[in-house]
Amino acid sequence: MREIRTFEMRHDEAATAWRVARPLIVEAEHGALWLTIEGDAQDYWLEPGQSFLLPAGVRAWLGSGRGNVRLTVTGAGGHAAASECDEIGRPQGLRETAAGRNARASRWREAAA
Repeated sequence: MREIRTFEMRHDEAATAWRVARPLIVEAEHGALWLTIEGDAQDYWLEPGQSFLLPAGVRAWLGSGRGNVRLTVTGAGGHAAASECDEIGRPQGLRETAAGRNARASRWREAAA
C-alpha cells in the first residue's frame, strides 16, 4: 500500500517551498504546474499527466501558471517511475527546447504579475 496526497493551488496563490525528506513523485493532474529546484537553473512546467521525481534532500518550489493546478504526490521508494527519470528527476520524455522554456517562463512572469 502507498500513500497518495492531492494538493490544489489557485492561480493567485504564492509559490510554496518544500524541503523533500524522501524521494517523491509529483504529478500534475489539472492545470500547468511550475516547479523549480534549488541549485538547478532550469524551471520545469508539467502539464496534466506529466510527473517529476524530487530526490531526497532537495528544496523545491511549486506554483501554478495562469489557472488553478491540482497535483498528486506519492513516495518514490521502489517505484518504477524512478528508473524512468534522468539524474535530476526529469522524466526521460520531458525535455524542453530553449524556445519552449522561454515561452513558459514568460507565461509564468505574466501570471505572477
